[in-house]
Amino acid sequence: MASSPKEPSAPKEKPADERELIRELAMLLDETNLTEIEIERAGLRLRVARNISIAAAAPVSYQPAPVSAAPAATPVAAATSADISKHPGVVPSPMVGTAYLASEPGAKPFIDVGSKVKVGDTLIIIEAMKTMNQIPATRAGTVTQILVEDGQPVEFGEPLVIIE
Repeated sequence: MASSPKEPSAPKEKPADERELIRELAMLLDETNLTEIEIERAGLRLRVARNISIAAAAPVSYQPAPVSAAPAATPVAAATSADISKHPGVVPSPMVGTAYLASEPGAKPFIDVGSKVKVGDTLIIIEAMKTMNQIPATRAGTVTQILVEDGQPVEFGEPLVIIE
């Protein structure tokens, strides 16, 4: 029985075993530039997919982040994170996302340790689901600690900044 033109994913000959079928499907992937083929034949269901490394580009955006981070803030945050979350001047993250200290890479940070802020001033941006969310100061005062690094993933309720 020959393959009909209506079945483009079916191999031209019936393979002797499953490995031969897999090889034929892999060759068909290469010939047609498809990324995936799935067939079902005589109760055997088989899917062959090409490995596409789109996700390999994602970590590149995180590599420059530690370079512009404030190294003095990290040890303080790690050592006393339980105490810091109870501080009256803490600004917690309102969402899960990625924290950025500036509006764009290479730009001046919104705040530095020692900066004077007013209620509503932007402290940090958190990117969540491709949306940039400005995190405003909830009180006026002086920034005494920045508890996150540029490009760092943050959780809901995680302390970001302390204003005194």
